[in-house]
Amino acid sequence: MSNIIKTYFDAFNAQDIPAMLACLSEDVAHHVNEGDVRVGKTAFADFCAHMSRCYDETLVNMVIFDAPDHGRAAAEYVVNGRYLQTDAGLPEAHGQRYTLPAGSFFDVSDGLITRVTTRYNLNDWIKQVS
Repeated sequence: MSNIIKTYFDAFNAQDIPAMLACLSEDVAHHVNEGDVRVGKTAFADFCAHMSRCYDETLVNMVIFDAPDHGRAAAEYVVNGRYLQTDAGLPEAHGQRYTLPAGSFFDVSDGLITRVTTRYNLNDWIKQVS
């Protein structure tokens, strides 16, 4: 099970949205930090396109945990990023760099990710870019 998670994050770091989408079920539930739940690959792809416009991020120090008997996995990592374009309701962007500990939680079924939940400290990020 950790293979699909590794493939997903490798695609993230390669900025390969189609490869990320290939890891997801059609009805994937995407729980974003401080946001609404998005359901389906189309909503996930739209989110990724938005993120690519506003942020340039690479994930490092990745540790993946899995519980295959329960269909769940998690990952802890550090986000190294650059804030490219102002995101609505957030501080103005002017290329600020940031480093942010984060984690993601997954449900996996039939070899595909059915839920992605991402968590990080938004206040920490705001302090770094303000």
